[in-house]
Amino acid sequence: MKQRLKLASVSPTLLDVYAEDGMTLDQLMAFTVSGDHERQEQVFERLQHAYDKQPYAIRRMLTEGAVRASEKRAQFIGIDAYVAAGGTVLRDLFQGDDGGWLQDVALVDQMVTDKLKAESDAIAAEGWRWIEVAPDFAYGHTFGLRQLRGETVPLTAEEEATRDAFQAEFDRLSEEYQDADDLPDAVDERLSELETALEGFQSLPVVFDQAEIGRAGAFVSIAHDGQLRIERGYVRPEDELPVEPETDAAEEEAPRAAAESFDSAGVEVVAHEPMAEPEEDEGLSPISDRLMTELTSHRTLGLRQALGERPDVAFLAALHVMTLKTFYHYGSDSCLELDLKSVTFGTQAPGLNDSASAEAIRARHESWAKALPKESADLWAVLQEWDGDSRESLFAHVVSLSVNAVHEAWNRRPRAFAHADRLAQAVELDMAAAGWKPTVVNFLGRVTKARILQAVAEAKGPRAADRIAHLKKGDMATEAETLLADTGWLPEPLRTPGNGSADTAPTGAAGEQTTAEGGETAMGDQMTSHENELADDVSHAIAAE
Repeated sequence: MKQRLKLASVSPTLLDVYAEDGMTLDQLMAFTVSGDHERQEQVFERLQHAYDKQPYAIRRMLTEGAVRASEKRAQFIGIDAYVAAGGTVLRDLFQGDDGGWLQDVALVDQMVTDKLKAESDAIAAEGWRWIEVAPDFAYGHTFGLRQLRGETVPLTAEEEATRDAFQAEFDRLSEEYQDADDLPDAVDERLSELETALEGFQSLPVVFDQAEIGRAGAFVSIAHDGQLRIERGYVRPEDELPVEPETDAAEEEAPRAAAESFDSAGVEVVAHEPMAEPEEDEGLSPISDRLMTELTSHRTLGLRQALGERPDVAFLAALHVMTLKTFYHYGSDSCLELDLKSVTFGTQAPGLNDSASAEAIRARHESWAKALPKESADLWAVLQEWDGDSRESLFAHVVSLSVNAVHEAWNRRPRAFAHADRLAQAVELDMAAAGWKPTVVNFLGRVTKARILQAVAEAKGPRAADRIAHLKKGDMATEAETLLADTGWLPEPLRTPGNGSADTAPTGAAGEQTTAEGGETAMGDQMTSHENELADDVSHAIAAE
């Protein structure tokens, strides 16, 4: 019924055109995306001079510039709040529209700005030295900044009891329905509620020292799922406290000796006789710097030889120094001269900071940060107490941050890229499974038409490519994005050698999806029975008018 009413609400001018067989039912359906008659008629006029009159082109013209309801800005402000503020949502009742489109982009941006401002004001009230606010930050924006180590607020006895009760209920329901093919709706809903509640108990607030808050700051932005993202406790290098130089006993004696060279009136006392070397029985004198260097050189060689015989301790020592440099931003607490570099990305790929990989790395890093001691001096003892699996997992995380397989025109590293291929094979990397999909923004709109057609032919077969070959570049890229969605197709730089799912793609007739299998349906004069029924209803509506 909603579909019929939607069709009947199209501009009378366009209904007249349809009644005179001036457009197909599919084209008329596409015009229902927007309820603005003036806008519909403008697009129809554009269509008269356009080569492509397909329904998807009509939908794209009607929604160009709009914000998808699934986009994180829309999720952040909330669709209901946007509508209450006077915003318009475009919906497509005839095809999946992923929640529709928010038409008033200026209103969306203003609401995002206002909400972020309100949230950041609350964060600033905590006393931070600085607050940076933006819907997005570039990936790696915290590189080079030291993150404060706060104290996690423990659960109260009442909260612990509630968590234990939720966990017990979750375990009971999971065990009771573990063999069920389909969960009852009520049980499925309850399990989801319990899972969400238990996750909330894991995200405990962190308390920072007030003195540290005064020289640190926070980043406030929007996460990939539309939730508020707050990154607290980052200290810029210029806000760090000056490091006091380390002094030994000999250095402390020097000023004292200098002070003793003056009398009580401040007049320098000149010694005419050289000071005699102290006798052995007069007490122990400090070891000279030269001798200290020689002795510790011998000890360094001894440590090297001994450490080379103990892989377990060598692993612990390497993990210790790399963890220091990753989580504490200095390695002076270790005698190992190992370095760990984590490159920043000079050229930011679209959506890099919100990618599934970035989110997973961020969550893993935060989890390890919570598990490590606040003071770097305690790190060695903590790592010694951990079991082998925990050490290896931390080691893998720290080492992973040093990977640099970024191609840069000015930095030729063919052997490094060859090693990146071997590493990808070793970890069985599948970028499609990791969440990367070809879109107009990240690939299709930035390559030639020939490459777009090649991608579609590889993923969907030559016939699918032939059907969009006549389109202009922008339209071709948009249609290719739809065709390639959920196919797992990847451009060559993202493929892992030897990975069949990424290396090869169906071609020819065998690779073509039929209409019954969910493939592309060619536009034709025939209509399904459902379309005929809708057409009859529209004809009656027109006649009634």
